[in-house]
Amino acid sequence: MNKNDILTIYGSNPTKMTKALLQSIDFALLIPNKKASIALKPNLVVAVTADSGATTHPEIAIAIIEHLQALGYMNISIVESAWIGDSTKEGFRINGYNQISDRFSVPLIDVKDDEYVKKTVGKVTMEVSKTILEADFLISLPVLKGHCQTSMTCALKNMKGCISDRSKRLFHTLGLHNPIATLNAVRCADLIIVDSLNGDLDFEEGGNPVETHRMFATTDSVLCDSYGSSLMGFELRDIPYIGFAEDLGVGSADLSKANVIQLNEPSDEEPAKPSGRVSYLAKHTEPISACSACYGNLIHALKRLDEVDRLDSVSVPICIGQGYKGIDDPTKVGVGICTKGLGKSLAGCPPKAIDMIAFLKKLNP
Repeated sequence: MNKNDILTIYGSNPTKMTKALLQSIDFALLIPNKKASIALKPNLVVAVTADSGATTHPEIAIAIIEHLQALGYMNISIVESAWIGDSTKEGFRINGYNQISDRFSVPLIDVKDDEYVKKTVGKVTMEVSKTILEADFLISLPVLKGHCQTSMTCALKNMKGCISDRSKRLFHTLGLHNPIATLNAVRCADLIIVDSLNGDLDFEEGGNPVETHRMFATTDSVLCDSYGSSLMGFELRDIPYIGFAEDLGVGSADLSKANVIQLNEPSDEEPAKPSGRVSYLAKHTEPISACSACYGNLIHALKRLDEVDRLDSVSVPICIGQGYKGIDDPTKVGVGICTKGLGKSLAGCPPKAIDMIAFLKKLNP
């Protein structure tokens, strides 16, 4: 797996999807030493289950542990810290990690109870988990989702669960973006497997999940977040910590050099009935058998337009879905390859939210 590779897979079964991603990765090359210590870092920021759009599906961790142990890697741990005021142990319990630990003899490390090592980059001094720093190989399992302060969170921000609560408070005092970048300059993930199945639209703690039925993997945290931001409809300037991390040499944000390897086509499973904030945005869509990946990207695109008061300019419903295959209607507007027969259509399977935004803005300048 090269540094610029992004493996992408679609579906709704996190176990099968994770296994497919893992089978496309040469672990003998990534981790030559079978005795290496391997840390899995999920996102358990709050003690809620994955259907909320806030936390990593535990099936992903299970599939990774099974795969690694079958290859002979036995020194594996799961390391995480909930946000300030919440319990990591409760997050472990609610999501079944205690059973995972017992079943596979994999220890659970609550960073809140760990020893810390002080690290300084520039003017930022932080207390970093000793377990994370001493791990030979770190696999990050972030959820691609919205965030009320940084707009989105994925690989780079997932590392915030590797520091002390005192350092978390400091990071917020300093504005998050620069500290997140500096943390990744101290220690970033060696492999990122992103849970983009149903990340929340707006908030780190979940509540408005958007089904995209997608996962992707890469070894570059900066490239990972650059790609993730495009899927959610953000420009790089909207997420300053990505550029800051690139400047510190953590990785590359240049998507033009990314090698996106799509392991399958988007699933034809329709997304769940939208609720809450998603329902408000869905009023501007006209789906017929829309797959989750395409529809979820459209919801994110509409959200970005709403943030700049451009949603009302979307004067006609946006058609989307396989039900439009073979339909020729010059009066309608659609996104996705299935709508190519409509009067105006954006190609892609699925098109990124950032491309949908540009398309919709051109329709309604």
